[in-house]
Amino acid sequence: MSPLPSVRRARGPLRALTGALLVTMLGTLTACGFTTTESSASGSSTSSGSDAFPAKVATKFGTVTVDAQPKRVVALGWGDAETALALGVQPVGASDWLAFGGDGVGPWAKGLYKKSPEKIGTLEPEYEKIAALKPDLILDVKSSGDQTRYDTLSKIAPTIGVPEGGDQYKTGWEKQTTMIAQALGVLDEGEKLIGENDDKFAAAAKAHPEFKDKTITIGSRTSSGWGAYVKGTDRVNFAQSLGFVNNPKVDAEAGTGFSVQVSEENLEMLDADLVVMAPIGIEATKISGDPLFKSLPAVKAGHSVVFDDKSLSSAFATNTVLSVGYAIDNVVPLFADALK
Repeated sequence: MSPLPSVRRARGPLRALTGALLVTMLGTLTACGFTTTESSASGSSTSSGSDAFPAKVATKFGTVTVDAQPKRVVALGWGDAETALALGVQPVGASDWLAFGGDGVGPWAKGLYKKSPEKIGTLEPEYEKIAALKPDLILDVKSSGDQTRYDTLSKIAPTIGVPEGGDQYKTGWEKQTTMIAQALGVLDEGEKLIGENDDKFAAAAKAHPEFKDKTITIGSRTSSGWGAYVKGTDRVNFAQSLGFVNNPKVDAEAGTGFSVQVSEENLEMLDADLVVMAPIGIEATKISGDPLFKSLPAVKAGHSVVFDDKSLSSAFATNTVLSVGYAIDNVVPLFADALK
């Protein structure tokens, strides 16, 4: 089994849509004036508000045109709801990938909802529930990039799917923010938020020159095994923005997914200048107290971080335009202490 089951792609047939639902979906689609072309060229507006429409957003599935300001948004991708909230839009339906509970967002987004969204499943969304919300826009920007999933969603409402190369949740927070901001007609605000985070990363890197060119392993352990994240994924991008280099032994094993499994017999693959691990569904002591983990040279030298605070682990994992600042403030000091 995958060491990261919380984001494994769903398998098995999608549930059949009823004839009545299909009629509803097609009616919604027609009302929205949704179009998709085969072109992947990015169209964008530099303004905000009604003059930003029609808005064009390039995706893996073609360029999506949003004709008018969306009023009922359903956010399904990893962190898509938080990104919409950061841009001043409250989704009527959203997926809670990290099982935060409540409104389905992390503490850095607490209180941004005026009305709690309808919760939607993650790996295989409940399409009937989504259609019942009568959305005029669906966000699925950070997701698996599965064609059948996209095709089904796009019959319900205009759907902003993954960008080119964004399959298997490999959509960075900057790209996620830009695409969602384009679709919502607030590109200026998206660029402003990205710039603020870029400034925070630059300041953190400048304050910690010891990070530059140090190798880092970012991994996790679940009840079914160990794993490590590969380049092009959020956690690794976060570390690289601070000057770190992802563990080349991990990247050498990379496939199409966002992580590689690491057997106990090959646990030494995790060793690097800094080893960062997160527990998923287990206690942190299952990592920090494991004899094999403790035998790694970096761990012996004290150059390791094991997240035992769910908020910190979740901020690092969520990696949205909202959570990034929280992670810089709270995770970077842990990295610095571990490298001393």
